[in-house]
Amino acid sequence: MLSKYLIFSVSISFISWIVGMVINAVLMKTDYYQKLSKLNFIVSKGFNKKLGLPYFKWIVKNTPFKFFNPNLKLKTKVEYSELVMLRKEMTFSEISHLAAFVFVGGFALVKVIGGQYLFSFIIMVINTLMNLYPSLLQQENKRRIDRLIRRYGC
Repeated sequence: MLSKYLIFSVSISFISWIVGMVINAVLMKTDYYQKLSKLNFIVSKGFNKKLGLPYFKWIVKNTPFKFFNPNLKLKTKVEYSELVMLRKEMTFSEISHLAAFVFVGGFALVKVIGGQYLFSFIIMVINTLMNLYPSLLQQENKRRIDRLIRRYGC
C-alpha cells in the first residue's frame, strides 16, 4: 500500500512538471505574469537554511537532477544580457514549479476529502520536494542574479 502511494506521488509530480509548464505558458501572456515574476516567499537566508534549502541545492548540483534544466547554468564570465536571460529562465522554472505544486495539491486535497490522510500526506511530501523546493531554490537564485544585474548598473 505504501509503495503504491509513493509510486503515485512521484508519478503525479513528474507529470505536474509538464502541466506546470503549460500553465506557465498561458500565464506568460497575461499582465499578472510580471507580478508573479517578482514573487519572494522567503527572503531570509536563515529561514531558507532552516528549511534545508542548502542541502536541497547540494542534491540538485551533485546528482543527475543537474541535467534537468541545462539553461540554468552560469558561466564564470558573464554578460549583462546573459544574466537577464538566465533570470527569465529561472522565473519560468520557478513559476512552472509553483503551478505544478498547486496542481498536485489538488490531488492531495481530493485524498483528504476522501479520508485518505496518509496518501495525502505522502503526496504533499513528494510534491514539496519535487515542486516547492525547486521553486524556492529558483527564488533564492533569482535574488543572487538580481544583485549581479544591479552591479552592472542597469
